[in-house]
Amino acid sequence: MSTRKTINRFVTIGGVCTAVALAATGCGAGGPSNTGSAGTNTVNVLVEAGGHAELTGVAEQCKKDAGVNVNFVELPYDGMFNRLSSEFSSGNVSFDVAALDSVWLPSFKDAVQPIDEIFTDEAKKDIFPALVKEANVDGHFIGLPAWTNAEIILYRKDLFEDAKNKADFQAKYGYSLAAPTTWKQYQDISEFFTRDGMYGTDVKGGVETEWLAHVLQAGSPMVLDANNKVVIDNAAHKEALDFYVSLVKSAPSGAAQVDWAASQNLFNQGKTAMTRFWAHAYRQIPKDAPVAGKVGTAPMIAGSAGVGGVPGPWYLTVPKATKNTDAAKKFIKCAYDNNSMGIESSLGLASRISAFEKYQDKEGYESFGPLIETLNGKATATRPATEKWQQIVDTVLVPMLQKAVAGGDSATLLADAKKQIEDLVK
Repeated sequence: MSTRKTINRFVTIGGVCTAVALAATGCGAGGPSNTGSAGTNTVNVLVEAGGHAELTGVAEQCKKDAGVNVNFVELPYDGMFNRLSSEFSSGNVSFDVAALDSVWLPSFKDAVQPIDEIFTDEAKKDIFPALVKEANVDGHFIGLPAWTNAEIILYRKDLFEDAKNKADFQAKYGYSLAAPTTWKQYQDISEFFTRDGMYGTDVKGGVETEWLAHVLQAGSPMVLDANNKVVIDNAAHKEALDFYVSLVKSAPSGAAQVDWAASQNLFNQGKTAMTRFWAHAYRQIPKDAPVAGKVGTAPMIAGSAGVGGVPGPWYLTVPKATKNTDAAKKFIKCAYDNNSMGIESSLGLASRISAFEKYQDKEGYESFGPLIETLNGKATATRPATEKWQQIVDTVLVPMLQKAVAGGDSATLLADAKKQIEDLVK
């Protein structure tokens, strides 16, 4: 399951295809039929729902600063990859800029232009290291990260600060109750709060990203190594899977079917004391939710390799087939210069370190400090650069996790997964 599909379930943005624009725009399967003529100052920007909200302010500022008008063509996530594939293959694109999910970069690397000039030394220092690495494909930067995200810890601050809970936890475990920083602490705290109709945490059998974060924390690249060798059956993957499954006893039943939406609802309704969840969700807790005003934030937990998370970035790219390269690159440069404007959108994310730092000490943005620490974590890494990744996720990883949390043998499941993935990537 893609990060973007996940995030969009929590963002209220209108329409399957609204194609809202700052200038006249078309709306349909692919938006306007042709890109702007060479040398024009109007660009068609293909986005998925959340991306439109993130980039609206940027587009307005770009019109003021660079004289570039923007037409947004908004498509649903599920149809976007196929539309991109069709247009890139035909060599006749209907857009000048495309926002790509990070997992799509390997598939479309030959269809988009280098934008190396935007990645100055100064710019690279202000973008999280994992994203700088991912944007560079075959020696060229091909996409500018427009926004990113990662899982952090959300926890019930009121429960953690309760005097009786603190005393009881100290007596039982021999250390102070506080936001967990290690796997062992997360296990202990989850066990402690599983009582009286509440659970310590959730376990998401329906999504893969969280388990992969624990693989990174255990010291292994996820699923594939740098040479595309399948390593899913190594010791770190098994250690991470065993840890993941160990939390089932402290989580609501039916873990095999729990996905992001279900786990978010469990936490917001006060059913779980902790959750590992995308940082943007902190600001989206409904004001009338039982946990409103009672939530604390902390960086993602660390394994033996340190804090590690799986970023969820989207990249702005310029297709080789556009006739409007100059204006397209002006827009992408505007998106970098005004990146912090995305934080004021409904999704509330950015990609520049300085943008998050600008807000991290403001009330209501308490998730940003932990997000920065997680994205800078020494074990943090992006997903493998293979065009088969989404297929691996949907047909191998999620089914394997569902079997694991339902009681399957981890070593056997990982061995089977290795064979399946080797067949996909050979």
